[in-house]
Amino acid sequence: MLNKYPLWKYLLILSVLAIGLVYSIPNLYPDDPAIQISGASSALSIEQADVDRASKALQDAGIAVKAASIDERGRAGLIRLTKQDDQLPAKDIVRRALGDDYVVALNLAQTTPDWLRSLGASPMKLGLDLSGGVHFLLEVDMDKALDVRRKVYEGEIKSLLRKERIRYRSMPESNGRIQLGFADSDTLDKAQRLIRKDYSDFELTTVERGGQHILQLGLTPAKIAEIREYSIRQNLTTVRNRVNELGVAEPLVQRQGANRIVVELPGVQDTAEAKRILGKTASLEFRLQADPNAPRGATETFSFREEGRPPVQLERELIITGDHVTDAQASFDENGRPQVNIRLDGHGGELMNRATRNNVGRSMAVIFIEQKPVTRYVRQTIDGVEQEVAISSFVEEKKIISLATIQSPLGSQFRITGLNGQGESSELALLLRAGGLAAPMYFAEERTIGPSLGAENIAKGIASTEWAMIFVSLFIIAIYRFFGVLATVALAFNLVLLVGLMSAIGATLTLPGIAGIVLTLGMAVDANVLIFSRIREELANGLPVQRALHEGFDRAYSAILDSNLTTLLVGGILFAMGTGPVKGFAVTLSLGILTSMFTAIMFTRGLVNLIFGGRNFKKLWI
Repeated sequence: MLNKYPLWKYLLILSVLAIGLVYSIPNLYPDDPAIQISGASSALSIEQADVDRASKALQDAGIAVKAASIDERGRAGLIRLTKQDDQLPAKDIVRRALGDDYVVALNLAQTTPDWLRSLGASPMKLGLDLSGGVHFLLEVDMDKALDVRRKVYEGEIKSLLRKERIRYRSMPESNGRIQLGFADSDTLDKAQRLIRKDYSDFELTTVERGGQHILQLGLTPAKIAEIREYSIRQNLTTVRNRVNELGVAEPLVQRQGANRIVVELPGVQDTAEAKRILGKTASLEFRLQADPNAPRGATETFSFREEGRPPVQLERELIITGDHVTDAQASFDENGRPQVNIRLDGHGGELMNRATRNNVGRSMAVIFIEQKPVTRYVRQTIDGVEQEVAISSFVEEKKIISLATIQSPLGSQFRITGLNGQGESSELALLLRAGGLAAPMYFAEERTIGPSLGAENIAKGIASTEWAMIFVSLFIIAIYRFFGVLATVALAFNLVLLVGLMSAIGATLTLPGIAGIVLTLGMAVDANVLIFSRIREELANGLPVQRALHEGFDRAYSAILDSNLTTLLVGGILFAMGTGPVKGFAVTLSLGILTSMFTAIMFTRGLVNLIFGGRNFKKLWI
């Protein structure tokens, strides 16, 4: 029978409509501005007393607190505020109240009802130009990168000299140059020839001081430039890997200038965790424990991360650094204690084997290096008013996490023990797996773009969609009368379906994405125009009403399919080759094409069949 759908098609349309409504409803619940608190170390848990202390500090400062809570694992605390404008001053107040052992970050807390969350429904992620995202500007410490590389070279050169039985004396660096002392000129010449043969990246100069011949090794300008370039590229790759580990949708990670990296995390939910993971250097150093009779200039004193253990003297010479780590997995040893299984690259495995093969029975330490934030408050006069200003800086902290006796020569695979709990082992494994930083990074700038900054864009985007909906509806109703009303209903269904689909798959909506939604509305109407125009033509040719309806939908089907598929192809090309706003536009456009095809072919025809199918109409109001 003409213009009759079977029951399953009506049930399919109703099911799609119901799912679209469920996943689009969460967008009606705006997020609460919030302050998130977490420990600077994964071993530090958040207690109720910490949240109460922060809440009291906010209330004393006249900032209203809506609610305060701690997650189930005690890893983070969340303080919800009533006003968006209170976020920035609240962050400074909480940071000062808790100190540098805690990471305080801005966040947006969901208000979606639990029954929707249980169904996996959540609001659309919004890009930085709208609301819900964080912007970091990271600065790479190039001087530290050069210093670390010089230490690695120094260790390799000393090992080479010992292998060739050339006696030398270790001396401190001078103006970025490695210094080695020799007893006579013949030994100096022999060392020079050996170093020049294997290390062409050094400029060698000799000086005589106190009757001792000193060889100075300085990196060439070309090598310094190469190390700087490698450091920024390695850190850029590492940051991208860490962002991927965080599971952020459509992040932006790009280089800015010679030593800076821009990170934009749209729709991120855990800004404190992002800041903590991105800011970690996760650098490792492997050193041998010094002999009791070793010269003071060749040793350094390090303390343990675990309190209560006495400091230990270690050799200044490095075996390897964390740059040689290719894989790291957290696990447990035979006694149930946390550990990290390490895998090194070929060169790192060779250096580790060479160092441990000749030192079986001695102890080797694993040093964990991190940049800890330190905030101090000074009084400054700003615009004639004396104010207390927070000045943030970083202090490098080197602590021993493991000191164990070498039982046998090690190779490219071994394990690190002595960690404080599963959280620390998992974090260390994540950081090492994502890639080691070639140099420490500092947060030069941090901005959270919330509703207060994106309100104008959001308002304009919503207004443009509403006006597009109104004008398109008025136009199609004026042209196609009652069928225009049906098209308007289908248009509303298409919008709900598109929003629900974007929310379900976690797509990020940007301002260009809103333009894609507006364009989708026009394309959805275009499909209906093709159908209704074809129905008019069939009626004008003298076909009966039911036959005209049937032929109108069937003959317009191929035209709708061809036009939408070609546009979908363009959207796919934009998504594959574009970045940032272009990709956001492509996502919205492509999803909108799919929903508009469904509404035009299935939903609109379902409405027509439901109203006109099987009934004896002599004339259509079209």
